[in-house]
Amino acid sequence: MRPRTCTWTFRPGTPWVLLGAGMVLGCLAASAAVRAESPVLAPGAKAQELAGGFEFTEGPAADARGNVFFTDQPNDRILKWSTDGKLSTFMQPCGRSNGLYFDARGNLWACADQKNELWCIDPEKKVQVVVKDYQGKLLGGPNDLWIRPDGGVYFTDPLYKRPYWKRGPQEQDVQGVYYLAPDRKRLVRVVADLEQPNGVIGTPDGKTLYVADIRARKTYAYDVQPDGTLAGKRLFCELGSDGMTIDNEGNVYLTGRGVTVFDPSGKQIEHIPVDARWTANVCFGGKEGRALFITASQGLYSIRMRTKGVGSQ
Repeated sequence: MRPRTCTWTFRPGTPWVLLGAGMVLGCLAASAAVRAESPVLAPGAKAQELAGGFEFTEGPAADARGNVFFTDQPNDRILKWSTDGKLSTFMQPCGRSNGLYFDARGNLWACADQKNELWCIDPEKKVQVVVKDYQGKLLGGPNDLWIRPDGGVYFTDPLYKRPYWKRGPQEQDVQGVYYLAPDRKRLVRVVADLEQPNGVIGTPDGKTLYVADIRARKTYAYDVQPDGTLAGKRLFCELGSDGMTIDNEGNVYLTGRGVTVFDPSGKQIEHIPVDARWTANVCFGGKEGRALFITASQGLYSIRMRTKGVGSQ
């Protein structure tokens, strides 16, 4: 938006003191209007609840048509919010799925927390367990994921003890981040020095990966290497996150208490309040990709955006 230009008409007999005061107030009002315009939200937009009554919502991801899939993890189900505003159950049970992501072929990838696995669910709902361990040891619990343009998969593996687990103590020596090559055969740990990695998202060009260390309350940026490894670790912002997304202008969206938005330099540019105890995750969806969908505690929320999404999230 271009700055407003203030103009005045001078009339004979107008007191200069009143004229000067009017000029100042007019400029202040115009300046406030410019400052009030959000860099990412549609004018006047506020988060609205679309559906409620869930136990804990997580993992939103949009398919190619803009339909949004999300999980109600304690109830072991994946739900679908269609572009025409209808809610349905896509899969139940679903391996206690958490984070979701669609690949370029329309397969829905899921962090299946029940047995600490990574799933690939095809459009016919056939499940393939792609990852079930690392170097013969059980994972902590795949949580969130991002698929880069060539099909390589990054996923976080924090440890959150679940009441439904029937397992022994933690088998991995760290809470890490892993990379699965496009051939689905090579799995490597690419981050091993964070306290509790959780949210993850990458840029659409596949060159930068953002990983949130939720326990340390920090988010880092990495340079993605051709072989899937990461280099150039740098602090992106002093805030951790449960889930993450990115828009077409490179702004990064973090969750927790509402949704906090940072520009590509790591500067906070917006905060979106959500009427819920905890905001778990976010994705862009809808027919034009200009709606931000928010999974927060017992509800699914949405807000109209000026920016739009890129990819599944």
